[in-house]
Amino acid sequence: MNQEIYARVRANPKFQLLVQKRSRLAWSLAAVMLGFYYAFILIVAFYPEIFGIRLGAGVMTLGIPVGVGLILLAFALTGVYVQRANGEFDALTREIKEEARGEA
Repeated sequence: MNQEIYARVRANPKFQLLVQKRSRLAWSLAAVMLGFYYAFILIVAFYPEIFGIRLGAGVMTLGIPVGVGLILLAFALTGVYVQRANGEFDALTREIKEEARGEA
């Protein structure tokens, strides 16, 4: 692409909308993940006895399912991002590309 096409894409309101929506979603999901992760780390650091609580008569402690839940939360948030990226963001990108080529 040449500079004229770059400038046309950057000036397109749909491109600005795409960048805004994608950034907001990415930062929101990152904030959720970091919030839960730091809460987990803070509990481990300052109140380790909470995650040391035994569940039942076995050796399983509360920290194990909470840690696994944290990993599952990361997968779920990634899934949310991928779903939006493959749907809404790809559709917007397709429209922007068509408009940049002069097809729309």
